[in-house]
Amino acid sequence: MAEELDDDETRALRAQRIIEAVAAIPRGRVASYGAIAARAGYPGRARLIGRVLGDAPNRLDLPWHRVLRADGKIGIPVGTQGYREQCKRLKAEGVTVKDGRVPMSAFGLDHDLDRAIWGFAGG
Repeated sequence: MAEELDDDETRALRAQRIIEAVAAIPRGRVASYGAIAARAGYPGRARLIGRVLGDAPNRLDLPWHRVLRADGKIGIPVGTQGYREQCKRLKAEGVTVKDGRVPMSAFGLDHDLDRAIWGFAGG
């Protein structure tokens, strides 16, 4: 019979899966909180991603700046140090940021997958 995980173990496993999903976002790409939640195995738990990233002990080593709201907007309040840092890091990777928003159709994590499946319009 398998032993049940206690709450701390469950939280640690959940955090590890989320951190791994964030770490897998390639340079120059972004993903939404919801997409990361789904990839980590927690669909519909987008808010959980922000909490885990905020609490992550190795946060500075993670590409946290590549995680955005579903509409491509930066989720950190405008004018804060975190907002400025996220914009700076994204731009350094060649990601277009205009008025705090990234065009997900151009820089989203699944952009290349969509292109491979559906091809170019007007090809």
